[in-house]
Amino acid sequence: MSNTAPSPAPACADPILSLSGISKSFPGVKALDEISLDLYPGQVTALVGENGAGKSTLVKIMTGIYQPDAGEITLEDQPVSFASAHAALDHGITAIHQETVLFDELSVAENIFLGHAPRTRFGFVDWKTLRAEAGDILKSMGAPISPTTRLKDLSIANKHLVAVARAMSIEAQIVIMDEPTAALSHKEISELFVLIDLLKADGKAILFISHKFDEIFRIADRYTVFRDGQMIGAGAMAETNQRDLVKMMVGRSVEHTFPKQDVAIGETVLKVEGLCHPTEFDAISFELRKGEILGFYGLVGAGRSELMQALFGATQPSAGTVTLDGKPALAHSEAQAIESGIVYVPEERGRQGAVIGMPIFQNISLPSLRKTSRSGFLDMAREFALARQYAERLDLRAASLSQDVGTLSGGNQQKVVIAKWLATQPKVIILDEPTKGIDIGSKAAVHEFMSELAAEGLSVIMVSSELPEIMGMSDRVIVMREGLMVGEFTRDKLDAETLVRTAAGIEDA
Repeated sequence: MSNTAPSPAPACADPILSLSGISKSFPGVKALDEISLDLYPGQVTALVGENGAGKSTLVKIMTGIYQPDAGEITLEDQPVSFASAHAALDHGITAIHQETVLFDELSVAENIFLGHAPRTRFGFVDWKTLRAEAGDILKSMGAPISPTTRLKDLSIANKHLVAVARAMSIEAQIVIMDEPTAALSHKEISELFVLIDLLKADGKAILFISHKFDEIFRIADRYTVFRDGQMIGAGAMAETNQRDLVKMMVGRSVEHTFPKQDVAIGETVLKVEGLCHPTEFDAISFELRKGEILGFYGLVGAGRSELMQALFGATQPSAGTVTLDGKPALAHSEAQAIESGIVYVPEERGRQGAVIGMPIFQNISLPSLRKTSRSGFLDMAREFALARQYAERLDLRAASLSQDVGTLSGGNQQKVVIAKWLATQPKVIILDEPTKGIDIGSKAAVHEFMSELAAEGLSVIMVSSELPEIMGMSDRVIVMREGLMVGEFTRDKLDAETLVRTAAGIEDA
């Protein structure tokens, strides 16, 4: 793979869209800190950064979903603000996401002109004109799609083509492409790049977000690098290379204070051999030992969460074996996994981990009803006692155990979910992005408790996209890319740049 960037399009004197000093904060987290970004007509700007660098937050500001706390946006040298997604669309800004935001039950033509359909003089939708104009746009793109086809009958690649056609139908000036190739084949990616060239030739300014460096160097004219919510660097692709971009992305050592205890690693507890899934991962083999924290690192679409869900019985692999303490433990349901001693703290704690609307004590006792029941009836005193034991152990901050878990901070919600699974007394706990979206103080508490669990002999699998976390807390790290294990590193061999390059598939220069 070459590090040579394509020749940039002719430089424009002024960007069509400029963002300067943009900041955005959420409770406990500063997602964007005075960032800047310029987009030029007829050019592709690659936005590069680790997961959590602030890219998605910026896209939501550009498309009117979020409002910035500070900063200025100018479009063709005029200050603008986008109070809604519709307002951004009216200003000619559209986004094409990894998962296309279109409507499966509508036709291709209806999706292309949704919200701005041509009308008759009586105010009704002009269906004949709508289909004809949709057909003309698709023909100009070389897209072999009928305007009357239902969207649900199209492939993912063709749905992306419809999204591009929609951008052309509104005469968008700025097209944002957020991981558009994640689910496409090599042939489909090449076809998408042909369309991007057409958009460039038509004078569109394109923001291209991708973790795939070969794509960035193939299609982009310019780059902007984000790290930890800040803009680190920007320039022409012809004046940089993959190694420099990685250094800008990483740009930090793991000299944070992580409360990782030195633990004597014991015998093998979990053994996975040749685990496969038809669409998500293939040939996964690894061992997890007693008292070990095993980190899994990778970029978007690497298959890490899907692997963990299979270990927890939420999805079924097509081949392979799992043994726990030498006994078969390939779970066919979550209940079976819990019974064998494997529990899973999901990334989306609000949707998959905690039951919003239920009190804390019922959330914690939910998987342990056998312990808190007597003669088939729930014993509230036992529920409270169990919940109190683990709430105190995790230093849960709440007014009472009867408090609705939905009213807690993100960090305390995470503690409730972890407490729930610890109450089952597992042998293996899987933590999927355990500190995602929680404040620094809560992160430290989760890290400290994770280290204590390992010291007590529990085996921990930690999925994380944060390099300081993966390097600061792991005894060993497995790197995944596109459903495959592509690297394994012991703690003494961990290096931030090496991990990023391995995850992104960048060969040594």
